[in-house]
Amino acid sequence: MATAMPLAAGALTLGIPAAQADSAPHDRDTLSGTKPAWATVTSDQGSTADGNKVTARVYLAGRDAKGLADYAKAVADPSSPSYGKYLTARQTQARFGPTRQQTAAVTAWLKGAGLTVTGHHQHYVTVSGEVAAAEKAFGTQLHNYRKGGKVYRAPSKAATVPASLNGAVLTVVGLDNAPKRAKHDETLPPPGAVFKNAGPFSSYYGSRTNRSLPSAYGAKQPYAIKGYTGKQLRAAYGAKSRNTGKGVTVAITDAFASPTIAADAARYAKRNGDPGYAKGQLTQVLPADYRYTEECDASGWYGEETLDVEAVHAVAPASDIVYVGGASCTDDDLLDSLAKVVDNRLADIVSNSWGDVEANETPDVAAAYDQIFQQGAVEGIGFYFSSGDSGDNVASTGTKQVDTPANSAWVTAVGGTSLAVGKGETYQWETGWGTTKTVLSADGTSWGSLPGAYTSGAGGGTSKTVALPFYQRGVVPDSLALANGGTTKQRVTPDIAAVADPNTGFLVGQTQAFPDGSLQYSEYRIGGTSLAAPVIAGVQALAQQARGGQPIGFANPSLYDRYGTSSYHDVTDHPLGAGVSLGVVRVDYINTHDAGDGLVTSLRSLGRDSSLSAVVGYDDVTGVGTPAAGYLTSFDRHHRR
Repeated sequence: MATAMPLAAGALTLGIPAAQADSAPHDRDTLSGTKPAWATVTSDQGSTADGNKVTARVYLAGRDAKGLADYAKAVADPSSPSYGKYLTARQTQARFGPTRQQTAAVTAWLKGAGLTVTGHHQHYVTVSGEVAAAEKAFGTQLHNYRKGGKVYRAPSKAATVPASLNGAVLTVVGLDNAPKRAKHDETLPPPGAVFKNAGPFSSYYGSRTNRSLPSAYGAKQPYAIKGYTGKQLRAAYGAKSRNTGKGVTVAITDAFASPTIAADAARYAKRNGDPGYAKGQLTQVLPADYRYTEECDASGWYGEETLDVEAVHAVAPASDIVYVGGASCTDDDLLDSLAKVVDNRLADIVSNSWGDVEANETPDVAAAYDQIFQQGAVEGIGFYFSSGDSGDNVASTGTKQVDTPANSAWVTAVGGTSLAVGKGETYQWETGWGTTKTVLSADGTSWGSLPGAYTSGAGGGTSKTVALPFYQRGVVPDSLALANGGTTKQRVTPDIAAVADPNTGFLVGQTQAFPDGSLQYSEYRIGGTSLAAPVIAGVQALAQQARGGQPIGFANPSLYDRYGTSSYHDVTDHPLGAGVSLGVVRVDYINTHDAGDGLVTSLRSLGRDSSLSAVVGYDDVTGVGTPAAGYLTSFDRHHRR
């Protein structure tokens, strides 16, 4: 993923790969992965002009990069004697951060090559200069390459750095410039255009069925719910009245910032039975300025932030929430947001509902992400990333692949389900989230061809770049770990799951722009794994409270340690039996906001996620499953011991 790659908000819709084979002179060290895979001989358009400008970040490896990774593993592994022995942010920097001498040496080398050092950061040095100077500094030639019908700059071979720096450089980001960025823009746009659900609705799963509509799969299917609330989600995932998340802080990272988030969140809580926010319970850490608002569709991120904040509060109503907004949707700015959380120990749990497909990831940026995730792990901070909303991504990209940064071995990838909560907040069942759609005939007597066309589903599958992590061994089937056809087992996502299907989704409240130009608060149902991620973050806040307040940190080793126990609902695509298919009826406004242009009635079939399947045991739609009552109870038991 190039530094400039815009990342998408997952609901409204990283591991270091193997080193490259480039060899370096004996007095130079190779920065593996700095030549992107798309920079091929056949796409080479020739040398980049020497006078062209380059802006880059040189990430610092720190005192002990291997020691950081080793300690991140040990402190998160329940079988390790170092388990839970977290460091403070200051201790982390003192033990693993770069020394002044390393920073000075890197700075002197860059200046000596003719580059201008434009800034210093705890994690990197920023530089700018002409192509010729960048080529001198990094021991590579910059060429122009054709990619997707456009031409971008990239190194012709992996970058190198002087061996005399003794491993002080982790990687360099920015030598390639795909894709180009929009110009600077300081002003955030107003809220986006209104979206509303039409109805009729069910108030809980199956509460309302129109018997005059045709049957599907041998039964009358119920209307989709209006949208689950916190009370229903807490019941579904085993929360007890005393589990509120008190004493735990959850950070949320997204791009930009909704100008109405505080008012919307307060109004939503009051209307839907959640406790009100105490003074200081919801705070924001925002950049001084914003960039690329048009390219990133800034107002489109407002609903993402709203969903994340309201979902965390609905599940863990006493937890503190800090929203850390990125200056844009690019890797550089989202990395900076994550670094703020780690460098200042802003939270115990970080929910992230954004990402891109693995094919757009570049190893240099993956290395920068993983360093942040590892530093978070040693501080007892866990990162949760939505696994994506396009299943195996074949329909959207033509290639079967997973999402990133959810593919990183150092984060918890959160998959998605369709959730049935019945009368009295009773958990009924879940399927893997995978939706197909068919429309009611004009005469209302039949549905179109069942199951219909695929629309969306939980992201998952097997990474092509990240090796199988230790915590997945013995749980992830070889058929998945080896699904790419090689002999090396690879990381499989997701790790855990929660409700994501928009047809069994969550009710949110947000200020939106109505057709008459007014800004009004309204509520609508939403989903995506961008819902699942903050729901799991909320559950983890409850678990940390049940654990006596001790941070869970990087959760994957403990999640897999509980595999096959009463901690989880083992989700399958056919919870009512192999021969029983499920669906819901939806009525939608054609123009998304009122009946002026008519309505459309459709049947949404459940449990049909592209080529991915939710089966008994671990699977690439729901991971180890969804939290059950036994999940929080397991932390209670741990605390009592």
